Amino acid sequence: PDAPRSPSQTPRVLESRTPMVDLLEMMGNFSDDDNATFLDYDAAPCHNQYCPLFQRVAPVFLAVTCAAAVLGTGMLLVALAKLPRAWDWPQSRALVAQLATGMGLFAALLPAVAGGIGQGWRLGEGLCRLTHLLWHWSLFAQGLLVGSNSCSTVWGRWDPRSRRLAVAIWAGALVLATPAALASGTVTATETSCIRRSVDVLSPVYLLHLALSLCSFLLLPAALLVATLAVPRLRASWQPGIVANWLFWGLWAPFGVGLAAEFLLQARLLQPTCGSFERFDHVLGLSQGLGVLHCCLGPAVLLATRLC
Repeated sequence: PDAPRSPSQTPRVLESRTPMVDLLEMMGNFSDDDNATFLDYDAAPCHNQYCPLFQRVAPVFLAVTCAAAVLGTGMLLVALAKLPRAWDWPQSRALVAQLATGMGLFAALLPAVAGGIGQGWRLGEGLCRLTHLLWHWSLFAQGLLVGSNSCSTVWGRWDPRSRRLAVAIWAGALVLATPAALASGTVTATETSCIRRSVDVLSPVYLLHLALSLCSFLLLPAALLVATLAVPRLRASWQPGIVANWLFWGLWAPFGVGLAAEFLLQARLLQPTCGSFERFDHVLGLSQGLGVLHCCLGPAVLLATRLC
């Protein structure tokens, strides 16, 4: 994982500590000789080949995703400006503009992440934490925007009420993202790495960040889905535009499940085996890769549901 482990939390590392690397853990801690990770399970070393694969694939994936996101977000903003009457509730211009802002902010961070993975993080501890702060700020803001749009008509017009809600959502999302910044940091391995978790898995700041992430990616959409099915008024309001907005949660929910499973493994609530860590590394990386796609798929889906 990202943080130093104690024997009571994870298996002992022989030559390097395994990173539970995801697409925001910029490189992880590689071993000094061949980038293989050696863990001691009953004196039988295990070789985890996820890190070298991640280092080869992630920068290219992030670069392509960033380019697609910039193109899609630009087209979405042009459509907002040129076709003002094409947007009404549940996809009002105010809502879509804020979603585009969130996706654009997320995409703007991808070059720094890709560079950090491929070349080592050279921007320092402060910018590492700022990157995580902005990354999670954009995610939490988008989740709150989609949630508010799913259960009310407040975005039907841009009036003092909706403006106050917008300020509250973006300010609240910034507060929710603060634990993510405090839990992140840099480590020195073969090259300096900016990682998602530089504190112990049981530290209060990481537990708070984990709880907020699970609420945003899993509990909030589940609660809204149950409420929609139970309340006829909410169920009747479902339109293609609202379903398209749920793309965000559909892409990030697997990563929320991965975070919960990571905590269970790191806290030794699940018994790790030689293969479980390597398989989990791949699953967690793929799940975050799926979530990252929201910044390029989101604009395309919003345009398609409105203009087609």
